[in-house]
Amino acid sequence: MKRKLTKELITEIYQILLTEMGPQGWWPADSKPEIILGAILVQNTNWRNVDRSLKNLRQASNFEPAKILQLSSAALMELIRPSGFYRQKAATIHNVFKWLDRYQWNYSKITTQFGTKLRARLLHLNGVGNETADVFLVYIFDQPVFIADNYARKLFVYLGYPAATYQQLQQQIKLPAAFTYQDAQELHGLLDEFGKNWLKSRAQFEQSFLAQRLKSIAGNII
Repeated sequence: MKRKLTKELITEIYQILLTEMGPQGWWPADSKPEIILGAILVQNTNWRNVDRSLKNLRQASNFEPAKILQLSSAALMELIRPSGFYRQKAATIHNVFKWLDRYQWNYSKITTQFGTKLRARLLHLNGVGNETADVFLVYIFDQPVFIADNYARKLFVYLGYPAATYQQLQQQIKLPAAFTYQDAQELHGLLDEFGKNWLKSRAQFEQSFLAQRLKSIAGNII
């Protein structure tokens, strides 16, 4: 039975996942430039391939923006080849890094300058789509935004909230006012880790601790 997707439900899901799984410490990176690279490279591939590309980039540049920008397109493409779509991704990396370099990598300055229009500005960068823009907002610009990626969409489909596209799910979800950007980061990490283990099928999900807890708390929510 479909129900309205409430902030209370989001809070319940977050609290259950956090209690059962503990903090995930996402995004898996040591610096914001590394997060940016990972967010671009992970498009249309798995993290195992991304990790290989990141190791190449670490050896070549230690993720220093100036060194990344000094790489030729051919050199950058070769380094990130394991992630696939390396021509497009190399162009996106250069575009994003050049844009950030224009503002001296001052994330606070960028946030102040663009305000509520920051997401729209990010989407104007070649190669940056909805999910990548939201990852940047949450993990680079420290804003509480819901990332409606594949695992999140699959979860909410199983819960009775169908969303065919990224935008459709994101429009349904409003994070609670008390959510900080740290909560948004943690929620994304928890959903992805949960998805890897429990969202391979509806039957598997229905056996999960999350499904069982939601049934007892919300009453036949799924």
